[in-house]
Amino acid sequence: MRNRSIEILVNSNPFERRLAVLENSRLVEFYVERARDKGITGNIYKGRVVRVLPGMQSAFVDIGLQRTAFLHISDIRETIDDEMEEYEEEKPPQLRIQDLLEEGQDVMVQVAKEPIGTKGARVTSYITLPGRYLVLMPTYNKIGVSRRIENERERRRLREIVSRLRPPGYGFIIRTVCEGMRKEDIRADMNYLLKLWQNILQRRDTSPTPSILYEEPDLTLRMVRDIFSPDVKKVLIDSKEEYERTLAFVKEFMPALADRVELYSGEDDLFDVYGVEVELAGALESKVWLKSGGYIVIDQMEALTAIDVNTGKYVGKRSSEETILKTNLEAVDEIVYQLRLRNIGGIIVIDFIDMALPENREKVYRALKDALRADKARTNLSKVSELGIVQMTRKRIRESLIQSLCESCPYCDGNGRVKAKETVVMEIYRDLLRELPKRRKKTIVYVNPSVAECLGKDWAVVVEDLERRFRKRIVVKPVDIFHQEQYEIV
Repeated sequence: MRNRSIEILVNSNPFERRLAVLENSRLVEFYVERARDKGITGNIYKGRVVRVLPGMQSAFVDIGLQRTAFLHISDIRETIDDEMEEYEEEKPPQLRIQDLLEEGQDVMVQVAKEPIGTKGARVTSYITLPGRYLVLMPTYNKIGVSRRIENERERRRLREIVSRLRPPGYGFIIRTVCEGMRKEDIRADMNYLLKLWQNILQRRDTSPTPSILYEEPDLTLRMVRDIFSPDVKKVLIDSKEEYERTLAFVKEFMPALADRVELYSGEDDLFDVYGVEVELAGALESKVWLKSGGYIVIDQMEALTAIDVNTGKYVGKRSSEETILKTNLEAVDEIVYQLRLRNIGGIIVIDFIDMALPENREKVYRALKDALRADKARTNLSKVSELGIVQMTRKRIRESLIQSLCESCPYCDGNGRVKAKETVVMEIYRDLLRELPKRRKKTIVYVNPSVAECLGKDWAVVVEDLERRFRKRIVVKPVDIFHQEQYEIV
């Protein structure tokens, strides 16, 4: 893997925190948290089961939010972090959700996925409390090691340390940043997590239902805890208050990295200086150009995301098959980058340009598989079909970039289409056919300016036909604030 220069930029004000992760000066991850709608992933709640659905092996839990949370049987029986090592063990008995839960029962759950669109939060009964070096799993009696720690000797050393230190019945995940750490540092992190868990249990016993028992740290501290490592060149913060708060956190939990936390004091906006705003604007566009002249089109829908690869202006030099292969391979890197930047999850269908040779399809598949290794989110990938189609899934935890920064168009309601001016003209025509016989005086039609122009030029014959047929005057008046599909007959 080539050397990476990683920088974290934090733009903070009283109403919003924005965090950008740059690799080799290019934006690869973006997070936003607004004061009025802070994320809830990782929060622990005392909730009440309001409905059990045996047919779906699921339950709905009231945790005090606007929408009830969704709890599936798999989130009650067995769960472990996707990046962690798996263990062979006896399969648990095939219990049904109606054997485990009943309506009105109090349960302690943790949010695994943010509410997205019309869906409520997804919750799990398997609690995980992340620290700096470890993740406590108080309901899962196993020790896991991050797959990103590849040295087998180091893996054994860390597992032995945690095994000796942990109390009976508690499970832990050893995080990537734990690699090379001393026993004393690991012990301190473990003691902090165990104390935090005891506090949560005390609150559970004394709090009403529903109520929150534990709240994840804000965006800045959470990201510093999770991704700030020796690989990160610096954390640059443009708010003095946020800088001092972050520096205090780093000095307490990772003092060796404290000198990499810096206060930005430049006159120009931090994100402008590093080109983040420009890259963000591009990440909201559906078309992304490749260096060769080809391009990809990303179409995000509610159920899935479709990505189409095109040669565009690239015509190649030798054969069409070589041109197609080069475009597809170039598209692979850009697609993986865009998935990560836009945080696209769920079902993803990629339509590569058709390749005649099976070996070329295999090259594209291997390239895509290799590129996805840099992505922390779990993915499942199918082979490239004869039609150049790849189906894949990417774990969805929080809203995508578009969902975070955009809302449905008030004109088209998210459809991406509005009625053509000609269609609106004919709707007005049909309404006037019904209305004019009832009216004695002149009729005024208020319309969008572009529709008014259409009625005054290319479709003026419509008004003339109605005036001649009913011998009544029709006046068309433009209204600037009218939507293209909106009109009013007075």
